[in-house]
Amino acid sequence: MKNFWNERYAEKGLAYGQAPNVFLTEVVDLIKPEGKVLVVGDGEGRNGVWLASEGFDVTSVDYSNVAIEKITALAKESNVNINAVCADLNDWDWPVEEFDAVVAIYVHYPSASREAMHHKMLDALKPSGKIIMEAFNKAQLDYPSGGPPVIDMLFSEQELKDDFTRLNIQEVYEKIVYLNEGKYHVGDGAIVRLIGEKNS
Repeated sequence: MKNFWNERYAEKGLAYGQAPNVFLTEVVDLIKPEGKVLVVGDGEGRNGVWLASEGFDVTSVDYSNVAIEKITALAKESNVNINAVCADLNDWDWPVEEFDAVVAIYVHYPSASREAMHHKMLDALKPSGKIIMEAFNKAQLDYPSGGPPVIDMLFSEQELKDDFTRLNIQEVYEKIVYLNEGKYHVGDGAIVRLIGEKNS
């Protein structure tokens, strides 16, 4: 899988564009101003670099070394500082109670590791920290706009509710949206979104 992502990110240009995720831009005001933000699976850095440009202290993690090189280059081009970490989220030594927000945009993993991954995200948050997530839901197999081609790596609203019981969930819902994110997320997509605050 790492080779797949290295090959994708080695292509010319940015696979998912340079503009940040639309949902993230709509809800960014929920994050503490100038707070510490962890962006997991940040790919080429479109979301982490944008957050840094908005004044946040950003750590972006991805396990593709090619992605990390692109994050670093994009941050330099954008005149922002970003802590870019090359790591497999399954094996990473996750910080505990360090971040004011965790952002996960189209980060997918098998069901066997889903609950543990979401608990690590929770553990990384300070009390009252926020989680902002957008991902494909299980209906995405019927749409051509990207995402994993196996249902086991797609999320449902109920699965997120079950995983984030230590979260004061403010919003969680599934819907169809039009995606226009680079060349790999284009067209109608079946997504699930979550916003929540860690219980103090």
